[in-house]
Amino acid sequence: MTTSHSVSKVVVVGGGIFGVSSAVHLARLGIETLLVNDGPLARGASGRSLAWLNSSRKRSAEYHRLRMIGIDRYRTLSARYPDAAWLRFDGGLTWDADDASNEIADVFAHEKHLGYDARHLSSDAIASVTLGIDASAVTPQGAILNPGEGWVDLPSLIEILIAEFVARGGQLVTDAGSAAVTVINGRATGVTTTSGISFAADAVLLATGGDVPRMVAQSGQHIADGTPIALLVKTKPVNLPLRAVLNTPRVAIRPTPDGALVLDSAWSEDEVVVNPDGTYGVEASTVQGLLDEASKVLAGHPKLELESHGVGPKPIPGDGEPVLGQLKDIKGYYIAFSHSGATLGLIAGELLADEIATGREHPLLANFRPARFS
Repeated sequence: MTTSHSVSKVVVVGGGIFGVSSAVHLARLGIETLLVNDGPLARGASGRSLAWLNSSRKRSAEYHRLRMIGIDRYRTLSARYPDAAWLRFDGGLTWDADDASNEIADVFAHEKHLGYDARHLSSDAIASVTLGIDASAVTPQGAILNPGEGWVDLPSLIEILIAEFVARGGQLVTDAGSAAVTVINGRATGVTTTSGISFAADAVLLATGGDVPRMVAQSGQHIADGTPIALLVKTKPVNLPLRAVLNTPRVAIRPTPDGALVLDSAWSEDEVVVNPDGTYGVEASTVQGLLDEASKVLAGHPKLELESHGVGPKPIPGDGEPVLGQLKDIKGYYIAFSHSGATLGLIAGELLADEIATGREHPLLANFRPARFS
């Protein structure tokens, strides 16, 4: 059946999961699509993300619903790639500090109320459920096991999606330099890059992670920004049976496809130094601190060695909720800006592509419009 679309050509700016997912969904709809990035794909937040697939703890009902649908899309993808090492659903285990901030009992009650799959475990029950953990590290309030959670290696997923995008006729331009959206008479008409190349389009999707608020400000639009500078550490491969994602008071841990671990934390973000020239500095003590904190919660306290680390903006809107859809005052100018890039990656790309193609707003994104910051 032939479908009529409101646009014929779209430029997507950004080679992370939001940009690539949206581009491939547009290509599936038969729309001429160009994906432009200022460097290699997955060089930003998607390349240094914990990429935990979840909707645990507390958030708005609308955000929870969108995240759950996002996880559903990953389960569909997992059925297509049942042996994929880059997409796993082996659960998530969370415990809080042993102090007044501990919310485990309250969070467990909230998750059960929502119907979110959750089990409240004492430390002595953990070993029989989730391997690779030193149960003595769990605080007396216990831990929450969410068996339906998982993780994805975003660079691997992006590689698969971009191959489909190109096979469907999509055009990929990398190392194009920074891009600016061209706006004429209240409408986005294309993109111009610092390399001197311009691309005309009927619509533009800006999916440049933490740069989105700054870039839309060039067109007089405001998006509240809470983006911190984050650190992700990757260890060398380690012989450990851990499969679940761990979220502990001092470190978050997930396995990788090659047998290594990736680590992050809130405290290590605070220790990243932003230099006057805009570059970032990370002390060796911060990296070693993450390795040590991870070792403390793992069975046998293995010696973890650094393989690499990445540092840069972690996209977070000022109110914590996703920002998805068309700018209020500029026709054809769409944005994707959210903290939960991994969990929302597939569904956000699907819904944004549909909105761009048809001009119809999807009700699932009603609470996440950029206009709320106008």
